[in-house]
Amino acid sequence: QVQLVESGGGLVQAGESLRLSCAASGRFSRFNPMGWYRQAPGKQREFVAVISSEGTTTYANAVRDRFTISRDGARSTVALQMNTLKPDDTAVYYCYMAPTTATRIWGQGTQVTVSS
Repeated sequence: QVQLVESGGGLVQAGESLRLSCAASGRFSRFNPMGWYRQAPGKQREFVAVISSEGTTTYANAVRDRFTISRDGARSTVALQMNTLKPDDTAVYYCYMAPTTATRIWGQGTQVTVSS
């Protein structure tokens, strides 16, 4: 069974930066893509970024050029560097792993709050 544990959320002011991390443990394939979604109050969960085991990245338009996703050499930890944060980035951020194209394993989420 796979467990994903996020860390690094918090309260910052607009324009500041935060770095989120997600560590995977248990039995899993290190070839599984890993990434991030977020969910703001009253809104649906939305895609943020994903990275493949080879390092290929994809970003949502809203965060491209501000956020950077990365993965460690062991491919068990994924990080999200968030720069120039905006109040609209306020949300609970969820790490995920995708064993298949139709399957998602989720972390418990970490709160990011950006004040104006």
